[in-house]
Amino acid sequence: MSKSSKKISAGLDTAAIRAAAEHIGDGPVTQGYKADREKVIAMLNGALATELVCILRYKRHYYTVSGLQNGPIKAEFLEHAMQEQEHADWLAERIVQLNGKPDLNPATLLQRSHAEYDESDTVRSMVKANLIAERVAIESYRQMIEQIGDTDPTTNHLLTKIMAVEEEHADDMRDLLE
Repeated sequence: MSKSSKKISAGLDTAAIRAAAEHIGDGPVTQGYKADREKVIAMLNGALATELVCILRYKRHYYTVSGLQNGPIKAEFLEHAMQEQEHADWLAERIVQLNGKPDLNPATLLQRSHAEYDESDTVRSMVKANLIAERVAIESYRQMIEQIGDTDPTTNHLLTKIMAVEEEHADDMRDLLE
């Protein structure tokens, strides 16, 4: 037995490792994937809808906030919109990795989103609406992370990374309210 064969078999399931070479059309989803893939894809599509609604809300607020004194708030709204877009991209990519289809249908976006769209006209109400939406997103991600647990470490890591940014967003919005 060669040295590399001994390394592979040291406490690992060699048969499962070798079986990973089968079903190459499944991409990164191997036999060892433990989560309910369809359930994870559904959760990710809900998160994707939420991120898309958040992008639209932040963009609306960015374009409609006015006043010289509101330049920093306007910049914060734009920064958050761009970060939410990044989250949406990551979620869509993960859905595809799991052999799913990202649901970008605008006709059902609001029904699938955990957060709400907002058409506030005052800076304070915009900030408050964004803080509420960030708190909703944080709780959504927390519940998804809890449900997935260690059955899908990659998705768990992604959701944890996104949740950390959402917590920063909530902190930013809370600071703007004070």
